[in-house]
Amino acid sequence: MSIRPATQDAFRLVGLTLGYDRHPAVHHLSGVVRAGDLLALVGPNGAGKSTLLKGMAGEIPCLEGHIDRFGTLAYMPQADEIDRSFPLSVMDLAGMGLWRKAGSWRGLTRWRPEIGSALDAVGLGGFEARPISTLSGGQFRRALFARLILQDCPVVLLDEPFTGIDNRTVEDLLALIRLWHGQGRTVVAALHDLTQVREHFPTTLLLAREPVAWGPTARVLTAENLVRARNLSEAWDEGAAICGGPRPVDGHDHGSHGLDTHHHEDAA
Repeated sequence: MSIRPATQDAFRLVGLTLGYDRHPAVHHLSGVVRAGDLLALVGPNGAGKSTLLKGMAGEIPCLEGHIDRFGTLAYMPQADEIDRSFPLSVMDLAGMGLWRKAGSWRGLTRWRPEIGSALDAVGLGGFEARPISTLSGGQFRRALFARLILQDCPVVLLDEPFTGIDNRTVEDLLALIRLWHGQGRTVVAALHDLTQVREHFPTTLLLAREPVAWGPTARVLTAENLVRARNLSEAWDEGAAICGGPRPVDGHDHGSHGLDTHHHEDAA
């Protein structure tokens, strides 16, 4: 299967500021996520990775600037944001990925074979009737990936998809992400394991509430950039209001931050 994008871009971020109650959590971010990119979002805790994904998914509005989206997308939030006490079976959870096609819960019955195939693909064959409250962390993450399979979107956004799960599950889900990438899908994932990023993600955006570097992973994840991201994050004022425009930081223009503006052409 091949996903053929209608445009060369999946997202265009233009002068983007995102936040809550007029307090920015990500600001002055501009750049392009090309269709077919396999992009990691990294940065210190509180760097704005989840906020950026929520903005890209349309979950929160832009405070300044805008996001242009091309094509349908599937978004998986952090697992702890999902109420696992809700009385859903594994089949129900995975089947939610079919809502565009099925239209209602009643419509899921005719899609049982497709749901079963998706669960087989993530190693949960035979788990259809299990309540999601009985699943281990790794099993629950597998069920969420089955839902993504059924959504069948050209763009997939993942917020910390591997946190707190076993190594076998991580490897299986990474294999699925590689498959999606090979099909031409765009995958953007917030991650904290830099070894994982270096091994599996050719392109990286390093955030510290503002962009530090964006481009080929080896160029972005340098010691200098990582120290700079930590320093920026530690110096951040949580009560800051939206500023009027770029400000100098460490002698550099706030709008550039060493971003590799040609990263898409150079990325592996």
